Amino acid sequence: MITQNTIQQIQSRLDIIEVVGSFVKLKKRGANYLGNCPFHNERTPSFTVSPSKEIYKCFGCGKSGNTISFIMEHEKFSYVEALRWLANRYNVEIEETESSPLQKEAQQTAESLYIINAFAQQFYAHQLLESEEGQENGLSYLKERGFNKEIIQKFGLGYAPDKKEALAKEAITKQYNKELLQKAGLVIERNGQLQDNYRDRIIFPIHNNSGKVIGFGARLIKKNDKAPKYINTPENELYVKSKLLYGTYFARQAIDKADECFLVEGYTDVLSLHQAGIENVVASGGTSLTQDQLRLIKKYTSNLTIIYDGDSAGIKAALRGLDLALEESLNVKLVLIPDGEDPDSYVRKVGETGFRKFVDENRKDFILFQVDVLLKDAGPDQNKKSEVVNLIAETISKIDKTEDFTKQQDYIRQCAQTLKIDEGGFTALVNKFIRNRLSSDKKLPFDDAKYHEENAKKGEQTDYDDNTFNLLYRDELQEREVARVLLELGDKPWKDGGLTADYIFAELPEEDLIENETVLQILHDYKSHLQQQQPIDKAYFIYHPDNKLSTFAVSLMQFRYEQSPRWKRDMSQSTGYQQSLFKQDYKSFLRTLDRNNSTELEHYLKIGEDKTSEEVISAITYLKLKKVKKLLMQNQADMENALPTQQMTLFLTHQHLKQVEMELTSKLGSVIVK
Repeated sequence: MITQNTIQQIQSRLDIIEVVGSFVKLKKRGANYLGNCPFHNERTPSFTVSPSKEIYKCFGCGKSGNTISFIMEHEKFSYVEALRWLANRYNVEIEETESSPLQKEAQQTAESLYIINAFAQQFYAHQLLESEEGQENGLSYLKERGFNKEIIQKFGLGYAPDKKEALAKEAITKQYNKELLQKAGLVIERNGQLQDNYRDRIIFPIHNNSGKVIGFGARLIKKNDKAPKYINTPENELYVKSKLLYGTYFARQAIDKADECFLVEGYTDVLSLHQAGIENVVASGGTSLTQDQLRLIKKYTSNLTIIYDGDSAGIKAALRGLDLALEESLNVKLVLIPDGEDPDSYVRKVGETGFRKFVDENRKDFILFQVDVLLKDAGPDQNKKSEVVNLIAETISKIDKTEDFTKQQDYIRQCAQTLKIDEGGFTALVNKFIRNRLSSDKKLPFDDAKYHEENAKKGEQTDYDDNTFNLLYRDELQEREVARVLLELGDKPWKDGGLTADYIFAELPEEDLIENETVLQILHDYKSHLQQQQPIDKAYFIYHPDNKLSTFAVSLMQFRYEQSPRWKRDMSQSTGYQQSLFKQDYKSFLRTLDRNNSTELEHYLKIGEDKTSEEVISAITYLKLKKVKKLLMQNQADMENALPTQQMTLFLTHQHLKQVEMELTSKLGSVIVK
């Protein structure tokens, strides 16, 4: 296990903008940063990162967390794996305590696969560049294809010798685990002996987003009808083909800068384009596009240009995944390389300038191109044409986000003209597909469904009206608010010289009236640290190893409408200034009003006045009022069923509660609590 001291060192060095910005394109918006959420499909950015609170939140899908939980969610790491990733990034030396044998085994398996892949990459690269066989077979082949040494080394290309046990012997000599060598796809066992899986092939290492080798693609050099042209690493804990695009690690910055991603099919297409100076390019590896691959592109840009061969196979490959791309709100264009060429050969033929010019002049709209292709295939057959109409309508129905409405209407108009059908009828057909999909998608997430089911059961067991039901079962909002002000403001000084947290705990209702268990856990933890005089703030809970508690703490840290410095400077003058401005001595007052001292003057705006006490008192008073009203309702129910001897006690209780209610209401002003 990683020691607490190491965890604290990692936390102290974290920069959430730097870490999240490695995976999401962020733009500054006021005090926060905004980008497209990496966890769900969206076109309008709703993913917000707060550097001051060190948290992120998506107001679209609801996901939120801290820097560590972001790495866990995005990279599918465990808590410990995320800490190791961050420790490596910030050069923090990890101290560990003794862990269980099972934990050690799981950790070592993951790390060993990375180590074995790194060893294999170095072995193959050495064979290519240093061995006589590699130079004669592999290096000469790559040079014939036009690749220079710089691009070969950049992508870490290698050569697998034409021997049964070249890598296997080297790996066993260096005592690598036999089972993990097989899991990595580097060797296979035949007749009780380990043999190389790749022979006489060019090796293309495949990297993850952090640059680590997670698998390999191996291309046959000599023609052999009995062997496949390409062999890929079998899927394992590191390598999942549907979630990868070749070259992403080397293309990320270029894609971000160009705000466009070129998608090609093969490894060599990527190499040739990079060598020509076109670096915003990745490859699908010849498979149908998947949603995960498209979302990987969406992290960096919304503009996707697919560049495939111009033959029929290339056209069909390009059309696969179209609907998925539209669902991801990608702006998709298609460029078909002239027959007989592919991106690899064509860029070597015309160079960078000629290739870019060809792409610019030959971009085709994906949907309109699909209409032309399908109509050509349908010919005069009316039944086939009817199928085309339905297929295109279903495709256009995938463009159903509010911000894409104009785009959808343009497609309907243009496609109706091309298909020579009534625009109104075609619009109705598109809407029908949208309705069908919405009706089939109307399923609540599991947690929401469970919540509604439990509340429905509670409602069936009572005769309460809606207001009464909400009062009894929605105290959580007030409880959460008290927890929030404790985390946000608890370490600030209070009027009497103590901490705000001391005042909150002194004024809180009895614990048995707090129903939310996570709120209670926060209260207990905070109080325990106060009693031991240990410093504690919101970061303690935001980075708490208990994921449930950490997630809850993050959900309390709302930051959607924080003020930007410009808004505060330009738009809030009408709020006036704090009294403390006018209590300064004459010279200090004039100095503050000096036009060259505007920054200091901003500190005296009422908009920036510290309202900690008002916020804390309000939160606690509302919670008290809610609890009193609930007690009143329960007392009223008891009075209706009480024995005559109990009536007076319950009546006096009612009077006392009503008096407390009036005092609380007076404290807040005119308040109605539902």
